[in-house]
Amino acid sequence: MTAAPLPLYEQVKDHVLTRIRSGEWRPGARVPSEHELVRELRVSRMTANRALRELMRSGVLSRVAGVGTFVADFKAAGHPLQIRNIAEEIRSRGHSHRAQVVTLERIEANADVRARLALSRLETHVYHSVLVHYEQDRPLQVEDRYVNPTVAPDYLKAQFASVTPYEYLMEVAPLQRVEHTVRAVLPDAAIARRLELAPGDPALLIERVTFSRGNRASYALLYHPGSSFELRGGFDA
Repeated sequence: MTAAPLPLYEQVKDHVLTRIRSGEWRPGARVPSEHELVRELRVSRMTANRALRELMRSGVLSRVAGVGTFVADFKAAGHPLQIRNIAEEIRSRGHSHRAQVVTLERIEANADVRARLALSRLETHVYHSVLVHYEQDRPLQVEDRYVNPTVAPDYLKAQFASVTPYEYLMEVAPLQRVEHTVRAVLPDAAIARRLELAPGDPALLIERVTFSRGNRASYALLYHPGSSFELRGGFDA
């Protein structure tokens, strides 16, 4: 069966992203205007406008009124109210993602993890994973996650070098509800080393508990370098 062709605006986005990924258009470089894209790619102005707007919304491009549209300086951003696959989020900016699996194990849960996952007295063990996610070979996130084995019994068998924990859990334990907090912290030595932070540099920590089918599925601590990550977003009242 032949795959359906991409919508025209997605083809325009791919055209721009291909040149950014290749290094032809670097941060700060001016990209073609809507009119130039219309002439070059033979698409409508509406199509070119939608492609550029979506790339600006995802942080790939920035616009200076009266001057033009440019490849944005590298600064990763997440939405404070959205739960997204980090690999997908990185690729939406036209950048490459890779993950390094540091830890994947079954451990005895401490009191804090037991409370976060609301485990019974008979539930003494959890699954624990630590991954470092890279954007353009720069560490963007250390993901320290504890998973309820009842909700995801085969978690330790997953291939997290190619599938993120988010993707895996969304498949076996569909997201029902989320609780999270965000705060700045001074990370411990192991987190600082994995994020390549200098001594005393802050990290942005998102603590997140996810729920699936009425159960607490996972408790995650997501660390980001404070100097190169920000939360950005909006919502309608």
